[in-house]
Amino acid sequence: MQAKGRAIILMMDSFGIGGAKDAALFGDEGSNTFLHIAENYKNLKVPNLKKLGLVEAGKASCGVAAPTDESAKADFDLPSKYGYMKEVSKGKDTSSGHWEMAGVPVTFNWGYFKPEYPSFPQELIEAICKEAGIKGILGNKAASGTVIINELGEEHIKTGLPICYTSADSVFQIAAHEKYFGLDKLYRLCEIAFKHLKPYNIARVIARPFEGEKTGEFKRTKNRHDYSVKPPAPTVLDIMKEEGGQVISIGKISDIFAAQGITRAVKASGLEELWDVTLSEVKSAPKGSIIFTNFVDFDMTWGHRRDIKGYAEGLEYFDSRLKELAAILEEDDIVFITADHGCDPHYKGSDHTREQVPVIMFGKNVKPGYIGGRESFSDIAATIADYFKLKAPLNGKSFL
Repeated sequence: MQAKGRAIILMMDSFGIGGAKDAALFGDEGSNTFLHIAENYKNLKVPNLKKLGLVEAGKASCGVAAPTDESAKADFDLPSKYGYMKEVSKGKDTSSGHWEMAGVPVTFNWGYFKPEYPSFPQELIEAICKEAGIKGILGNKAASGTVIINELGEEHIKTGLPICYTSADSVFQIAAHEKYFGLDKLYRLCEIAFKHLKPYNIARVIARPFEGEKTGEFKRTKNRHDYSVKPPAPTVLDIMKEEGGQVISIGKISDIFAAQGITRAVKASGLEELWDVTLSEVKSAPKGSIIFTNFVDFDMTWGHRRDIKGYAEGLEYFDSRLKELAAILEEDDIVFITADHGCDPHYKGSDHTREQVPVIMFGKNVKPGYIGGRESFSDIAATIADYFKLKAPLNGKSFL
């Protein structure tokens, strides 16, 4: 491993740019997160992302340039490569997208639960409840997390029964009140569920703690924790760690990779805090580091809730902070901006959408230009491996 600089990945969770040729197979034909936000939010101001090539990447992906504010000027001028990436993994979920960009596409089929009540097999619930010493569960259906805690929060406090639900993803989610149920008890329940879910091939169990006293006041806290199965093969993060490099995860990255390949995990939540922590880690990270941040609000707070205005304002805020990162980059640093799937806030339902994603790489010594449509998210892993001269082979093709 050659420690000539740092690789920084800014993963904009759910920021798809349409154009997926297989979208119809997922029921997502016509979905396009970026384009539909730009079309439905007047004068979207993302001058730095535009300067780096985002609008051109979107146009190349779907054939239409997303309208943005022409008067807004970029805050910095660094050379960039830009294009779009296709997903080869069989799912449109968080784990598949992240693992693929780390060099391990998901070529198998995840297990899923049916959306209607009851979503979960009776024998599964009985096994979990028996080991956990609880009398039953609430929910037992596919639901929006924010909706179901307001639907069942008061009953949960009264009965002490956890709220269990799923989604279109391969997940088993458990919501419980931090004060009345307890955070440690919730985490233990998730560990029990994770063990019993192994035969069902479910990607993640997610602890969803919340607070509040009554319907309309319940809100999720920052103490979410994901229990994930491990990637089926070594990722670029594993290889980097094995060869003596640093891998710094920010936000939910460590959970997504089941802590595999991580040398330092930093908790953070909310767009502002995630940016603050990312900048702090970039300032202190040594050469030979990967800094990997998941900006989850685009997906969790705005995409799933189909909040175009919130998503647009989040994009504008994200764009405004890129100048701070540009100002502290060292000579050989490279920065990637990308996404793991779509979650079009203008589309039907509340689930992820099958889309292509942007791929932007910038830095002081990056050779600029259009890199076309990449055949896999794994091209990011291949590029990082090429940059650090990592020995182990990975999927994907470098665009360094």
